[in-house]
Amino acid sequence: MNSSFITTQPFPASRKIYIEGSRASIRVPMREIRLTPTKSFKSGAVEENAPFLIYDTSGPYTDPAAGIDIRRGLAPLRQEWIIGRGDVETLSEVSSEYGRLRLADRKLDALRFAHLRKPLRAKPGCNVTQMHYARKGIITPEMEFIAIRENLKRQAAMYQVNGNGNGIGRGGNRLASQHPGNAWGASIPDEVTPEFVRDEVARGRAIIPSNINHPEIEPMIIGRNFLVKINANIGNSAVASSIEEEVEKMIWATRWGADTVMDLSTGKNIHETREWIIRNAPVPIGTVPIYQALEKVGGKAEDLTWEIYRDTLIEQAEQGVDYFTIHAGVRLRYIPLTANRVTGIVSRGGSIHAKWCLAHHKENFAYTHFEEICEIMKAYDVSFSLGDGLRPGSIADANDEAQFAELETLGELTTIAWEHDVQVMIEGPGHVPMHMIQVNMEKQLEECHEAPFYTLGPLTTDIAPGYDHITSGIGAAMIGWFGCAMLCYVTPKEHLGLPDKEDVKTGVIAYKIAAHAADLAKGHPGAQARDNALSKARFEFRWEDQFNLSLDPDTAKSFHDETLPQDAAKTSHFCSMCGPHFCSMKITEDVRKYAEEKAVDEQTAIQVGMKEKAEEFKKAGLEIYQ
Repeated sequence: MNSSFITTQPFPASRKIYIEGSRASIRVPMREIRLTPTKSFKSGAVEENAPFLIYDTSGPYTDPAAGIDIRRGLAPLRQEWIIGRGDVETLSEVSSEYGRLRLADRKLDALRFAHLRKPLRAKPGCNVTQMHYARKGIITPEMEFIAIRENLKRQAAMYQVNGNGNGIGRGGNRLASQHPGNAWGASIPDEVTPEFVRDEVARGRAIIPSNINHPEIEPMIIGRNFLVKINANIGNSAVASSIEEEVEKMIWATRWGADTVMDLSTGKNIHETREWIIRNAPVPIGTVPIYQALEKVGGKAEDLTWEIYRDTLIEQAEQGVDYFTIHAGVRLRYIPLTANRVTGIVSRGGSIHAKWCLAHHKENFAYTHFEEICEIMKAYDVSFSLGDGLRPGSIADANDEAQFAELETLGELTTIAWEHDVQVMIEGPGHVPMHMIQVNMEKQLEECHEAPFYTLGPLTTDIAPGYDHITSGIGAAMIGWFGCAMLCYVTPKEHLGLPDKEDVKTGVIAYKIAAHAADLAKGHPGAQARDNALSKARFEFRWEDQFNLSLDPDTAKSFHDETLPQDAAKTSHFCSMCGPHFCSMKITEDVRKYAEEKAVDEQTAIQVGMKEKAEEFKKAGLEIYQ
């Protein structure tokens, strides 16, 4: 395996820049987009447009100055912070029995990541979670990093307005304008400070997924009072994909804006695939451990045991997984509630636990051993993503008794996890029609004590296989507005097959749109800055800037060039939809120019122009057709 197959080129007209924090090791990445000058229609003078800054999830892969070698993995930027706290120990070997067996298997040498570090674990009696530090009043470097990162949109707005003293061209402070939003009770501050980050984590309203064995990540936060985040799912299956493909999918997803990535591999060599992904991931990685536990027993749910599951949790925690989906809310007494559903239990993890419960007629072992799971989580700082194993798989089943019974249990488990200072987010549906979405958010906030909500969509209709990135994007934008902290993407292949690289991109872009729309609707400070900058570029016919400010510059440019491929078209004051004579923005520009020449305001110019045209018509003989 080598680095030749991965995507590393920077975005057009962009460069990676870093903002330093209180110490040299805190270097927060962002992308700076260079903008072209504005040519004034009034005077012909050229005015500079300040560069635009955006939140960036792509890691070093878009930085030409970074040396990328996936065989060695990314630099462990958090290692100094983790070791410096003095509460971890380096293990002599991995603790997991399965992990030791994989390392001893010489047939796997060709697949194995070669530069493995010895795992870290909390020292006896210590708790290494970000929630534990927050509750002790400590501001960690991760919290400071996040505060700087979350403020980038505010900085972008001011940078665009003020630049480096060069002005902004026509448009004035309108670039800093923003419509007031409706945050539905969220407490979004004008400025995110490290203290605010600490307090939100301490209260359980936000999580920082950051396993001590994943020092490569650039810290991020998931919470209702922060920017809405998105997750992308990747993973091999028994019939498709390789390690190389999954590493590239992860890099590709983060390039287009995935804030976290879940490895849902169910095929061969899950352990080795995950190691390669984590060592090269600049974002938190999540998993569903029951998938691998099931593989260990040959796919027979009834053969699962607590001991196998526990070993899997430790194995993955020592590799560096940042959050686990744990379906501990699928209780034996809830399973009959799904009997009359149209689509039954659609969660893979939920169905595995349900089958085990029925086979043994016992309570779910993830529920009965939940406090033991908490002990594992706090030894490595793995966050809970409490799974909705009974989520509705069709709109007919939305908001039913089974779904909300499980949600109540997830709230109970949240309080138990918090007693251990373990970070928690709650997973949500699923398939929910638009008019039934808001109650999901309201019930989650009430039952789960404002722990962050993380939903799959929800899909708002079931009639569009092949387009479920759209059916779910609608629901995602709505629930993000109502307060959902992270949205799990859905690709066009949902319900149909394993997504490929282009499906991943399509899903990520659809969900970046949903998350951004939610930030706008909530009135998140600075959220509108990018819209304003792109609108200004559109009005001024700065085509390259329109492409480069968009979520997907490649697609925007290719669509434009399908009909106007010439370089000259990049400065034309029209596009192929309206042509040169029917462009509304060109007409507006002409009106303004006319007003300038006549020394009148725009409304007067329109009236004068109409009068002049009427006189021309009369002089032409009042004939409609000449």
